Amino acid sequence: MNIAVAGGTGTVGRHVVSIARARGHHVISLSRAAGVDLVSGDGLAQALNGVDAVIDVANTSTLNGKKSVEFFTTVTGNLLRQEKAAGVRHHVALSIVGTEKAAAGYYAGKLAQETLVSKSDVPWTILRATQFHEFAGQMLRRSSVGPLVLVPRMVTQPVAAREVAEALVEAAEAGPRGRIPDLGGPERKQLAELVRAVAQKEGRKRRVIEFTAPGPLWRSMRNGSLVPEAGAAVGRQTFSDWLKTDLNAP
Repeated sequence: MNIAVAGGTGTVGRHVVSIARARGHHVISLSRAAGVDLVSGDGLAQALNGVDAVIDVANTSTLNGKKSVEFFTTVTGNLLRQEKAAGVRHHVALSIVGTEKAAAGYYAGKLAQETLVSKSDVPWTILRATQFHEFAGQMLRRSSVGPLVLVPRMVTQPVAAREVAEALVEAAEAGPRGRIPDLGGPERKQLAELVRAVAQKEGRKRRVIEFTAPGPLWRSMRNGSLVPEAGAAVGRQTFSDWLKTDLNAP
C-alpha cells in the first residue's frame, strides 16, 4: 500500500512512518523537507499522486481556540480536497478522547477537524487517543516559571505514542470504518504526578503547582471526561515503564 503521512516527523508521525515501512508499505512523509506545505497546500497534489491512504497526525502547539481551528480546518481541508482529486481511497485522522466535551482552546480545532473529515467525500477513519506519555515532559518544559511548574489539574490515562502509531497503521490497512474505539493507556493518573516523575528523571528540581479555572474545558480535565469510556482499546506500556526508557530516543 502507498501511504502518505501528514506530520510524519512529529511525536506520533515518526513512529507511523517507521511502523508502516516495517510492514512493507511504501511511505512518504508530507513535510516541508519533502517539498510539501500542508498549510498553503503547495506540493500536496503532486505528493498524493498514486497514494492509497493518508494518515493525518499533523499538529500545532497553540492553545488558542481560534488559531487551533484555523490550523486544523486549513490543513484538513487542503488534504481532503487534494485526496479527492487524486483518488485517495482512505483518510485516517488522529483526534483526542473527549473532544466534544471540551470544545475550547486546542480541542476546538480537533473537533472542527473531525467535523470536516466525517462530512468528506473521502472514505475515512477517526481514532481518538489520550495524551501521550511525552505530554508530561512537554508540560514540564512549557510551563516552568523559575523553580515552579504550573500544571492543570487533570485526570489523564497516558498512552505510548508508538502504540497509537500502530493503531493508525492498522486502521489504514483495515480500510474505512468511521469512528473506531478510543485508545488510552493502561492507568489513570493525575497529570501533576506525571510531571513530577519526569522532572525527577531528568534531575530537575521543580515544585509542581496544580491550577484550574471555570469553563467546560477545565471541568472536563478535572472530572475525568478526557479519559476513555468502557469499551475503549487499552495500550500496554505504562507510564512508569516508559519512564525507564531513554526519553530522548526516537
